[in-house]
Amino acid sequence: MSVVSKGLENVVIKVTSLTYIDGEKGILRYRGYDINDLVKFGSYEETIYLMLYGKLPNIKELEKLKEKLNEEYEVPQEVIDAIYLMPRDADAIGLLEVGTAALASLDKNFKWKENDKEKAISIIAKMSTLVANVFRRKEGNKPRIPESSDSYAKSFLAASLSKEPTPEEVNAMDKALILYADHEVPASTTAALVASSTLSDMYSSITAALAALKGPLHGGAAEEAFKQFLEIKEINNVENWFNEKILNQKNRLMGFGHRVYKTYDPRAKIFKNLASTLVEKNSDAKKYFEIAQKLEELGIKYFANKGIYPNTDFYSGIVFYAIGFPVYMFTALFALSRTLGWLAHIIEYVEEQHRLIRPRALYVGPEYRQYVPLNQR
Repeated sequence: MSVVSKGLENVVIKVTSLTYIDGEKGILRYRGYDINDLVKFGSYEETIYLMLYGKLPNIKELEKLKEKLNEEYEVPQEVIDAIYLMPRDADAIGLLEVGTAALASLDKNFKWKENDKEKAISIIAKMSTLVANVFRRKEGNKPRIPESSDSYAKSFLAASLSKEPTPEEVNAMDKALILYADHEVPASTTAALVASSTLSDMYSSITAALAALKGPLHGGAAEEAFKQFLEIKEINNVENWFNEKILNQKNRLMGFGHRVYKTYDPRAKIFKNLASTLVEKNSDAKKYFEIAQKLEELGIKYFANKGIYPNTDFYSGIVFYAIGFPVYMFTALFALSRTLGWLAHIIEYVEEQHRLIRPRALYVGPEYRQYVPLNQR
C-alpha cells in the first residue's frame, strides 16, 4: 500500500489475448495479426469476428456475421426520440451516451454468459445507428436507420450522409474502423471493465466507456489536433504558430506523444496514407493535410529525441473530414470503432477472469481527531 502509480501507469489489471503492443518498436497486433496486414487485406467485419471469436472467419462465417449486423440496425423508437429531444448543439458524445443509456434502460433481461458474442454483434450494429443519428440530429436532419448492404462502413456512411458514399470513402471508413477498434486498456476500456466487473450490463459498460472517451486527452484528441490545423489556417503560418504556441507558450502539440508508443504510432502512418489519397478530391482537406505534414516535420524535429511522435489522432481527423464529417463528430467516430474493443475486453474479463475491480487509495490525511460539539467550536 506504500506505492502509488499515478494514472495506473504500468499497472496490469488483466491478461488478454486480444491486442499486443510493442511501444518501442511501433508494433500493434490484434489476436496476433499485424495492424498493417489487417488494414491491407481485411475488413472491419473480419476484424469483428477475429476479436470476438479468436480467429479470422471463413466465407460462410463472414456472411453470417454480415447478415446478423444487417438484421440488428433497428433500435426502439424511444431511443431515437431520446436523442432528438436534446438540442442540436448538444455534445456528440453526450448524445451518444443518451442513446446507449436509453438502450441500457430497455435491456431488462440481460444476463452475462448468455450468447455474449451475439449480443456484442447486435450492439455494434446499433452503435452504427446511434452515431449516424447523433450526426443527423446535430445537422438538423430527420432520423434514418442504416440499410442492409455488404459493408458495415457503407451502411453507416449512407445513413449518416444521406448519399451513396464513394468506394474511396467506404474503404477509408472501413480502414479507420479497423485502426481504432482496440488498443489494449486505455482509459475508456478501463472504465468499461470497471463497470462490467460489477456485472452491470453491456450497454451501461459502453456508456461508462463513452464518458472516459470524451476527454481531450483520450478520444477527443483527434478533434483537438484538427483544431490546430484550423487555427493555423495556411501552410505559411505553420512555423510561426509552432514557435509561439508550442515552443514559447509550452502548450502540448495535440496528436503527438503516446503513453505506450515511444516511436511513430503504426496507426498514424496508415491514417496518413489514407488521408493523402482522400484529400486529392477535397481541396479544403488537402490544405489541412499539407499543414499537418509541415507541423509533423517540426514536431519530430523538436520532440523525437524525447520519444514523442505522431499518434493515431494526428491524421485521423483529416480522413474523417475528407469523408464529410465535421470536427465535432471525430470522437463519436472513434467510439463507433472502439465499441468492438470495449465489448471484446469486457467479455474476455467477465467470462475468463471476473473479479470486482476495487482498488485502494493511500490515505495521507490527519490522524484521529476528536469531534468537538458545535457549541464548543
